[in-house]
Amino acid sequence: MDIYKFAISSLLFNVIKTDPEWLHQQTIRSFSWLSQRNISPPASWVNHRLQKSLCLYDSRLEKNLFGLNFPNPVGLAAGFDKDGVAASIWSNLGFGFAELGTVTFHAQPGNPRPRLFRLPLDKAALNRMGFNNSGAAVMAARLEQEKHELIRSIPIGINLGKSKVTPLEAAAQDYLDSFRLLKNLGDYFVVNVSSPNTPGLRSLQDASMLSAILDLLQQENTTHKPIFVKIAPDLEWEAIADIISLAKTYKLAGIIATNTTIRRDGLKTQVIDQTGKSPQDEAGGISGEPLRDRSTEVIRFIWQQTQGQIPIIGVGGIFSPEDAWEKITAGASLIQVYTGWIYEGPMMVRRILAGLLSKLEQSGLNSINEAVGLQTKIQKF
Repeated sequence: MDIYKFAISSLLFNVIKTDPEWLHQQTIRSFSWLSQRNISPPASWVNHRLQKSLCLYDSRLEKNLFGLNFPNPVGLAAGFDKDGVAASIWSNLGFGFAELGTVTFHAQPGNPRPRLFRLPLDKAALNRMGFNNSGAAVMAARLEQEKHELIRSIPIGINLGKSKVTPLEAAAQDYLDSFRLLKNLGDYFVVNVSSPNTPGLRSLQDASMLSAILDLLQQENTTHKPIFVKIAPDLEWEAIADIISLAKTYKLAGIIATNTTIRRDGLKTQVIDQTGKSPQDEAGGISGEPLRDRSTEVIRFIWQQTQGQIPIIGVGGIFSPEDAWEKITAGASLIQVYTGWIYEGPMMVRRILAGLLSKLEQSGLNSINEAVGLQTKIQKF
């Protein structure tokens, strides 16, 4: 039995009703301690036990994209490890890759608390964190030290955001400043212009604004690091088509679909305990199950528009092997989890991987690569 899923999460979320941001901070502190495995025998032992319990290795799940080897297609989405304090241990929790950040050039505290809320009835979260992080220079120093101590077993991405103090017209330079500090320390990079929690940020998804950012980054990108753009689920199809065009023009590695949604329709939650208000009256983005279908629609649209030529990282509402399979067969080469992992617990990644192997066998496929876009191809013909 999965003790976390059936007992611990229910106790924390429904009985004690632990503050989600406090719980997140304690979790990150624990993971930071586990990162000290080279100097702490107990941490080394715990890491070994985690690896044995949570990891599943099978060559059919391996992916090779843009020169990077992914042991499996399930990654940790940005937002959990904002400062990269646990970069070295995500592989021990079963992930095939992990994305750090969102990090901004200037350190910033984020928005006022409370700013993170669970919506258990919807298997969702509402957040308006506002890119709280210690800044690109601090992350760079930490990753530089780690680079000399450890050999990475999974690709590590870095998600870049705009500093709140930076005017929109200076956004491109702000992203560039962060990239310059971190470009030799991440395996791939993400331009995050789709969080709803930094004023005006989503306007940077406009083709002219986004092209200015991508142009500067690719000029600086002399070592050809893979660069993605992360988009909002709330964009119209025409706007997504414009971003696809920019991705081709600037030779981006791919698109991450999608960030959180500002839509509130269909939610079961009537009142948020911490504030006494409804989700409709609270600012922020919704992640988790309410996002699942829309993010899959966006993935399918991108895959169809590009004939599968632009890799997609699918994220939004993944809780089960079925959810993961749906994203992959819609067109996602890789997938990411966050809210689902919070609700389902650390065994979720292994369950998803085992489920994907079963799906491959049922479909008569030899590798996860053959499943990418499979459902979209079938619908097309």
